[in-house]
Amino acid sequence: MPLVTLSDVLQPALKEGHAIAGLVTFGWEDMRAYVAAAEAEAVPVILQAGPSCRAHTPLPILGKMFRHLAENASVPVVAHLDHGYTADECREALDSGFTSLMFDGSRLPLDQNIAETAAIATMAHKAGISCEGEIGFVGYSGGENSAGTDPQEAARFAVETGVDAMAISVGNVHLQENKEGGLDEARIRAIEAVTDVPLVIHGGSGVPLDQRTRLARGSGICKFNIGTELRMAFGDALRAAVNRDPDRFDRVTILKDTHDPLVAATRRVLRGFKGESQC
Repeated sequence: MPLVTLSDVLQPALKEGHAIAGLVTFGWEDMRAYVAAAEAEAVPVILQAGPSCRAHTPLPILGKMFRHLAENASVPVVAHLDHGYTADECREALDSGFTSLMFDGSRLPLDQNIAETAAIATMAHKAGISCEGEIGFVGYSGGENSAGTDPQEAARFAVETGVDAMAISVGNVHLQENKEGGLDEARIRAIEAVTDVPLVIHGGSGVPLDQRTRLARGSGICKFNIGTELRMAFGDALRAAVNRDPDRFDRVTILKDTHDPLVAATRRVLRGFKGESQC
């Protein structure tokens, strides 16, 4: 089926009590495995091109790859720009066939973040696609510290930007390799009380599995971004493939051996976001 927008998958998720996985891609091998896993679980999937992916592969190429996978998939697929930092980058993604733009103005002063995000949302909506913004700041494991989302600022951000999804900072951290933390549910409830915009958790790999499922089924969080968890699974599979036969040098045959393990790991992730009616 053709690519769909972020709103196409998040609005039903909000109404029906489940969440959609935003899966961070790095190349053909993982994005293909993600779609195969989504088909096996009969759920939509959001393929995300983040900054490191875009540094390796140009946006126009990524757009064609996402579109090819979507057109041959049996489930809805969203082509999502993750952490776009400039209007030019967002415009290039739009021109490359992406169906969702995430503008990250979270490091900017509030008024500037609102103004710049609103401009991207307007551009996206004129083209018939979706826009995600971020209010508060989600930090990085071993790097920048987070700044929690203020509920009143979130309410203003949602209204004044017109975004279709809002990423929030509620104890989540990018690049976290373990699940020893947890999200601040009191802050989540306070944000839910002032907006009906679907909420997004970046750094979803670090969130305990039971909390991910509980919030997917019983909160306004409709999208969890998962990167590190599946990147680790891919690395494990690649290492095993190389070590299994040290004489192999053809990277295509080596990379093929990562497919099944990555599909299995992705299916486990996707199951955790299903609603009770989908199980």
